Amino acid sequence: MLSLKTLKTAAWPRAALAAVAAMLVIGATSTDAAARSRHRHHSHSMAVSPGYTFSGVASYYGNEAGRRTASGQRFNQNAMTAAHRSLPFGTRLRVSHGGRSIVVTINDRGPFIRGRVLDLSAGAARAIGLTHSGVGRITAEVIS
Repeated sequence: MLSLKTLKTAAWPRAALAAVAAMLVIGATSTDAAARSRHRHHSHSMAVSPGYTFSGVASYYGNEAGRRTASGQRFNQNAMTAAHRSLPFGTRLRVSHGGRSIVVTINDRGPFIRGRVLDLSAGAARAIGLTHSGVGRITAEVIS
């Protein structure tokens, strides 16, 4: 790699030195910005209104009893709660699966597995018959 001393002794014009220095500064800045954007956690909540619906694959979790959820509440595996990546905490959803439906409240973040849209508490999953398979296709509607 060329050092600044080598560049000066090679009798490069000042414009060339300035161009090399600018490329180094701009390159480092864009590389740093790209690295930050790759590692950003998208924790901002999306604004939704009642009636908004979505569907996809949901799973359930229940072995974290007693730990704090992202909202600060203690996790209760028997409560009618769910985790969503971006819906505001406290959002209530009507979740349907296999002809059954329940109302859950968003109190945690997740699921962190690609392709899944909702993580239900074990109690919520049991109520709609999702515990046997562990995952299933659901439809969810925001009710408040």
